[in-house]
Amino acid sequence: MDRLSIFLTLIVGAMVTGGLVAVVLSLGWYSWPAIGGAAALGVALTWPASYAISRRIKRQDPNWDANKVDRVGGVIPDPSAPEV
Repeated sequence: MDRLSIFLTLIVGAMVTGGLVAVVLSLGWYSWPAIGGAAALGVALTWPASYAISRRIKRQDPNWDANKVDRVGGVIPDPSAPEV
């Protein structure tokens, strides 16, 4: 599970859904099925878009190391780090 994509879901969802509803309204389709369809499509596209953005952010980050991530507990501490 990608925690960054979960955080981005709120931001991306607002942008994608709002953008699609704005496009529908600018085309002159003022009916509830058109607006509801645009909103439903926006909600359906939110998680894949936020996941793709998250992967791109991590790919471009020079300090991100996928090998240091534990699938269960988070980041694996460096063995030479002092115990706290």
